[in-house]
Amino acid sequence: MQTIVRSAAALLAGLTLAGAACAQAWPARPVKVVVAFTPGGTTDILARNIGQQLGDKLKQSFVIENKPGAGGNTGTEMVVRAPADGYTLIVNSVGPIAVNPTLYPKLAYNPLTDLVPIVQIADVPNVLVVHPSVTAKNFDEFVVYARANPGKLNCSSTGIGTSSHLSCFILAKRAGFEAVHVPYKGADALRDLLAGRVQFMFATIPSVKQHIDSGALRAIAVTSAKRSRSMPDVPTVAERGHPGFEAGSWFGFFAPKGTPAEVVATLNKAVNEILAVPAVEAALIKEGADPVGGTPQQFAQFTQREFEKWRAVVKDSGASAE
Repeated sequence: MQTIVRSAAALLAGLTLAGAACAQAWPARPVKVVVAFTPGGTTDILARNIGQQLGDKLKQSFVIENKPGAGGNTGTEMVVRAPADGYTLIVNSVGPIAVNPTLYPKLAYNPLTDLVPIVQIADVPNVLVVHPSVTAKNFDEFVVYARANPGKLNCSSTGIGTSSHLSCFILAKRAGFEAVHVPYKGADALRDLLAGRVQFMFATIPSVKQHIDSGALRAIAVTSAKRSRSMPDVPTVAERGHPGFEAGSWFGFFAPKGTPAEVVATLNKAVNEILAVPAVEAALIKEGADPVGGTPQQFAQFTQREFEKWRAVVKDSGASAE
């Protein structure tokens, strides 16, 4: 009997240790990181940058897989339906998480409950940029110019209900001018702005910074609560007479609901450590992204606040994707 008890105890201890080893082994194989947009955009750039750093840190490959479509819904739903084992993640943004639940009333899932927020990577303010053919040199001059040319200015965006579209809607309403919204699919919005076929747009800083630096576009104002560390000389819309104006983009890691807490904790810790590396922080700021980090709980609270904010804006704008 004692032998049997000792054997059972040894077996139990072995299973416990094996289970612990398995839990600690993540990631034991390559991790797929979905990006719900086309290659080359801000989400893709950040995912690849941080994914490479994670691979070096956790000694495993983090493979980026682009799954664009339906304003980010295609890739997002793919991750919602994926096994909650820590091997399918998504770097997502304000649109699919905070805007689309209102913009798409028949959405087959709820990103706020069907995904687990892991860590916010960065805030990326939108910047109001104009084609050089627009004579306005600063924000005040732009508002005067827009009011003097009602309906003659075209504002391009990356699609109906995107932060670039809604930023344009909010500013026109607050500043009291009319502009024609011209929605595009992705990068075509910027191409037509550069060609002068449209006059202005709200774009993420990383997507237009090189064109601002070269003089191909003129930066008028940023949409963050505080000035961007990457463009400290460009004022915010809020400080130019519109307090509370905050309509930027943000990006972070999410996983399917039910993903083990140990995986979430490991990934959160790793990303926070990466963002704290001075060289990484400097590189992100140079590209127009303000590093954030923080706990999963902080990120969850933030996404809920963003959903509530954008729900009101979407309803007020009348925008609908269905």
